[in-house]
Amino acid sequence: MRLIDSHCHLNYEGLVERQAEVLENARDRGVQGFLNISTRQREWDAIVGVAERESDVWASIGVHPHEADAHPDLGAAALVEAADHPRVIAIGECGLDYYYDKSDRAAQRERFEAHVEAAQQTGLPLVVHTRDSEEDTAEILTRAVREKGVRGVLHCFTGSAELARTGLDLGFYVSLSGIVTFKNAQDLQEIAKWLPADQMLVETDSPFLAPVPHRGQKCEPAFVADTAAFVAELRGEPLEELAETTTANFFKLFNKAA
Repeated sequence: MRLIDSHCHLNYEGLVERQAEVLENARDRGVQGFLNISTRQREWDAIVGVAERESDVWASIGVHPHEADAHPDLGAAALVEAADHPRVIAIGECGLDYYYDKSDRAAQRERFEAHVEAAQQTGLPLVVHTRDSEEDTAEILTRAVREKGVRGVLHCFTGSAELARTGLDLGFYVSLSGIVTFKNAQDLQEIAKWLPADQMLVETDSPFLAPVPHRGQKCEPAFVADTAAFVAELRGEPLEELAETTTANFFKLFNKAA
């Protein structure tokens, strides 16, 4: 069985202190690739450094919407320059978060647009974070696809069925995290049942959001196997089939990794 953790934070507290062990734990459970996600400019070098050391780890370049206020001068040029590295395969994570509102909403939109421009210039896919911002997210992505030919993934999806369908219609992928295993995630579980097999990914967003049966623990990339097993059962599919399909999807979307 081959799995890919399409979104993890290997340099975050809780994982970085035992990074080698964390990676081996995941490999022992069939995880054969990891996309290590950046959220702040100051961590880009460290994120890329892990991908340089580990042949099955790739890196993204981006700034989380929570960090938009802290990066007032970030434009597409800085993202494009940093992404010009053989181990960088994605732009992000980026997007909008109106739930926590940790950054000004106008600043979030400006930074998001910079990422869109960088994705267009580099040809790399976007890794999109969206929470309580569906209308603005859909508007920006619709324009990005139609005007700039941008592609990407709605990561750690927790939105509405309407947003999922909008993303799918735009050619985006939808990625499921451990949240789908939670008891109160019935709406997300229904979405997981009908997601097109060829536009679905799985992830951990570790060290956050550990799936059942690991609730309350620090999440690790190894736990993507538990999320995949849960989703496969939801969909009435063999786990091996879902694993192979989502792995193939990863390399189709993040084709620089292939």
